[in-house]
Amino acid sequence: YQRRVHGDVHPDLRRIIVIVLAQAVQRGVEATGATADMFQVPETLSEDVLAKMSAPPKSEDPVFTHEMLDSLKDYDGILFGIPTRYGMMSAQMKAFFDSTVRLWNRGDLLGKPAGIFTSVGTQGGGQETTALTTITQLAHHGMIFVPTGYGYGAPMYDMTSVHGGTAYGAGTFVGDGSRWPTEGELGYAEYQGRYFSGVAKKLAGR
Repeated sequence: YQRRVHGDVHPDLRRIIVIVLAQAVQRGVEATGATADMFQVPETLSEDVLAKMSAPPKSEDPVFTHEMLDSLKDYDGILFGIPTRYGMMSAQMKAFFDSTVRLWNRGDLLGKPAGIFTSVGTQGGGQETTALTTITQLAHHGMIFVPTGYGYGAPMYDMTSVHGGTAYGAGTFVGDGSRWPTEGELGYAEYQGRYFSGVAKKLAGR
């Protein structure tokens, strides 16, 4: 997860918002008694470019470096928080998935559960397309995609206000930059963390 802020609907603002969702997901996982480690993927832009974008300091979450890739096989499950860019994952996330080729070669992630949650700029910004195009990465690794379905219940059917979240996972909208995740969206993210942890435990035989 990575943090970038700028004016208007700057696409990098979606990365700071996805951190807020990630923290809610983490709370949900930990509520089940499991441990949830949170990392950000490596940056792909140079410091010069980041400066020209007026990017603020990065998240304090540790960077998941290339040297750490082998540790992914030791996790019972992996949840990916993905900021959307043009209806699909950001370049930084794609670069991370591209770097996992040695895990793919060895089949290290075969059968491992994975989940997805997103932050997008607008209502038509790609909540579902981001999840769908991310599933291709999971499929090549043989991972088991764990969608949330409509298990969160009544809030998913609420038509009185704008809210993120789909059958694929939690989500939120950034809007013009002034919008932050609502209590309902954060509640959905926590639910996803709890639900995913339960599935991961069952698959791990815990």
